[in-house]
Amino acid sequence: MILTVTPNPAVDQTIEMDEEIEADAVQRSTDAQFNSGGNGINVSQFVRALGEETVATGFIGGFTGYFIEQDLVDYDVPTDFIEVEGETRINTTLLTPESEYHINQSGPSADRDAVDELIETLQDHEPSVINIGGSLPPGMDAADVDRIASAGEWDTALDVHGELMVELDGQYEYCKPNREELTAATGIEVETIDDCAEAARQLQEMGYERVIASMGGDGAVLVTPDETLYAPPLDVDVVDTIGAGDSMFAAVLWAYEQGWDDETALRAGVATSAHLVSVKGPSVHDLDPEATMDQVRVWSMRE
Repeated sequence: MILTVTPNPAVDQTIEMDEEIEADAVQRSTDAQFNSGGNGINVSQFVRALGEETVATGFIGGFTGYFIEQDLVDYDVPTDFIEVEGETRINTTLLTPESEYHINQSGPSADRDAVDELIETLQDHEPSVINIGGSLPPGMDAADVDRIASAGEWDTALDVHGELMVELDGQYEYCKPNREELTAATGIEVETIDDCAEAARQLQEMGYERVIASMGGDGAVLVTPDETLYAPPLDVDVVDTIGAGDSMFAAVLWAYEQGWDDETALRAGVATSAHLVSVKGPSVHDLDPEATMDQVRVWSMRE
């Protein structure tokens, strides 16, 4: 079972307007929507859509935390969150005809007692894999992430900021950086596939057994203990890229849970990501990567 930990989840609010923002004026939106958000939460949704067992946990508070729990009911995702004082944050994206505006809140604090309670929750569920994704809330640091990872007999997968990956001391089975996170963690400017492979190998030397590096429209690189693999994206009509990286990571973890090898896992990740970018919005109820996995090309890269 793949259990996800989202330390600092959010309610993602997207507001659309048909005019530009003006100061000191009352303006109305043309559309608005709310979604539960956070890397781990997204991964749980995709894992469930793939037919695998999952539980979503992390820290929530207030009415916004309640919204996240209820929203995940619609996707058949079991939850076991730890309640903390304060309100789960709201991250707002404002879309105008010419610009995007992003306002992200910090979120409520999670102290040592909250982390201890989270660890007990993970141990009760006995997952085979835990995925820790997204930013950390106030009061939590790299030492807490190391403590969570080492508290049970599970494999740990990470999708966190590059600056945090540098601070971690533990050994981790999986991580999924994007270009920016690779650069932040290694100092290597990732402009080409070779740059990506070099940075991913350097990250592996820092204690990450398998590095699944997503490069958006340039595909993905998977660095394993034995080889470096590259897969270009499938040729699909791109509608929406939100959640593409999370869907890739979820499918790769799901594939390893099926006992598949590295190359097949990468194919599953790329095929799943291709499906997601071809539909609007990050939330889906069913995913079937096996239908298009054979179309994914994979090359072994020389070091």
